[in-house]
Formats: sequence, structure tokens, C-alpha cells
Amino acid sequence: MHIYSTPVQILHCVLKYRRLLQENESNRLLYLPSHLQKIQFFVDNNKPVHFVLPAFPAKSPNPQKVLGPLPDMGERLSLQFLQSLCDEIEGIYPPGARITICSDGRVFSDLVCVTDENVTAYGEEIKHILKDINATSLDAFGMEDIFNCNSFAAMRQKLVQEYAASVDEVRNLIKTEFNHRCLFNGIHRFLFEDYLVLQPHKTSNKVRAECKEIAYHVIQRSNAWSNLIAEQFPYAIRLSIHPQPRDAEKIGIHLIKTDNNWGTPWHNVAVYDGTEFSLMKRSKAEEMNATLAYYKGRPSHFTLANTTQKGLVM
Repeated sequence: MHIYSTPVQILHCVLKYRRLLQENESNRLLYLPSHLQKIQFFVDNNKPVHFVLPAFPAKSPNPQKVLGPLPDMGERLSLQFLQSLCDEIEGIYPPGARITICSDGRVFSDLVCVTDENVTAYGEEIKHILKDINATSLDAFGMEDIFNCNSFAAMRQKLVQEYAASVDEVRNLIKTEFNHRCLFNGIHRFLFEDYLVLQPHKTSNKVRAECKEIAYHVIQRSNAWSNLIAEQFPYAIRLSIHPQPRDAEKIGIHLIKTDNNWGTPWHNVAVYDGTEFSLMKRSKAEEMNATLAYYKGRPSHFTLANTTQKGLVM
């Protein structure tokens, strides 16, 4: 039997849900040796294959995008998907897989106008959902698990001091590397959309310019968080909620169907069309006259007109 037969099958499970940077790229699967070698390490040791995913930070503060500060059906479905991915791998490889969700909400909450209180509430609800859906293959990791500081601001400062490149280096990466430029453009767009709503007294040109500067710092801290994760989990395979090139070390992954390649549950709402859920901005769902649905007494998702909840699995 070929040494990579099991790792190839495992990697194939993940790449089926790949989020590509260029949506028109060839869908031909590409198995990078580095991915296969990391998976082989776990297979050789008969251990669950370990993936890390920086994700589930906090809800966008923009009420035109989301229902509120707490996780809703979008997060629930995404976590169910991640658990199902681990279950699928277990069907191929009995030790299975586990995914550590490395929440980055604490990393740049101050830059994206999210309070630390909302990050805490969001994270606690994520843990409740994991328990509720019996997501035994998922666990969570955050800055609180590594830094012993007397404030979240101090944690952020320590992260930047110990793991970040300078902002000038980040600027240079964005100027010279296509992947970083795409990431910058995506984050700049998210920030601009949110700040435009949160600071209506400013002109769009002013908001755009200010968000450009903030985006550099978001990427600086995001890269610092990636460096810390790599140090803490050196053998893990890195997943990403951002689109990635086919040959990237990070594997971009779709958690749930979206109306654009950058959509996430924390920047959108879940909308049920009678057959499946997809993500879109709250304002778009309301323009479509979708009906707000509740789950356990809280706003959860939207359903489109003339659809029912029949067959819907919570």
C-alpha cells in the first residue's frame, strides 16, 4: 500500500470544501507534500489528525450585517459542519480528527469596534453550542489560554511585542505579495462597511482612509496570532476561513454556503430557502422580505417567503 494512501484520502475530505482565492481557479485537487507529511505524522502515531482554524472571533458590530452580538444559526451550522468533517475523516481513519478553533476575537476587537464583553459573551455561547451539538471533535483556544495578563489590552500588547512584524513590514508584504494584497483588500472592505455605519458623521472618503490604516494593524495582529498558533501547535494542519491559493500552506475552507467567497457567519445572517441555508448580509435578507426566525427564544436566522421549516435540522 502506498505510504500516502490514507493521508491522501483524509486530505481529499478537506479539499472538497476548499475556499479558493480565485474562484475560477482549476478545481483539480492539489496535494501539497507538506500537508501530506503532517497528516502522515498523525497516521504513523495512530492519533487523531489535528487541524487548527483561527475563526469565530465575534459578531460584526454592523446591524446591517448581523442579528446581534451573539452566535446564531450561522455559527451553529458551521460548527455542525466542522464536526461532520471530523466524522467523515473518522470513517476513513478510525482515530479520526480534531479541530481546534483558535478564536481571534480578542486579538483585534479594539480595532473592529467590538467590546471585550461582547467577545466574552460570544465565546461562551460558542462553547454552549459545541456542547449542545455534541461536537466532541472540536475544542477552543484563545489568548486567555496562553497569556497571564491583568487585562485584555495587555494581552494584545504582549502578542504584538512577541509575535508581530512591524507595520512597515506588513505594508511591504501587501505591496509585494498578491496573497497579502487580496487579504488586505478583503479586510479593508469589511472595516469600511462597518465603520461607515458606525460613524455616519464622517464622509465615506475619510472612513475609507482611516480603515486603510486600521487594516494594516488588523493584518499585523492576525499574522502575529498565526505565528503564536504555529508555535503552540507545530504539527497541526492549518485551515483558514479566508480564501487561499491552491498551493498555499493554509487551506481555505467553506463553513457554509455564502453569496460571496469571503462570507462568514460573523459578518452575515443565515437564510433558509426551503432547501438549504446560505449566508448573506442582514440588509439583503430584509430586502428579499425574508422572515425572521427564532431559536430558543433568540433571533436565529431568516426564512424566505413561501418556505417552511420542514426537514430543518437544528
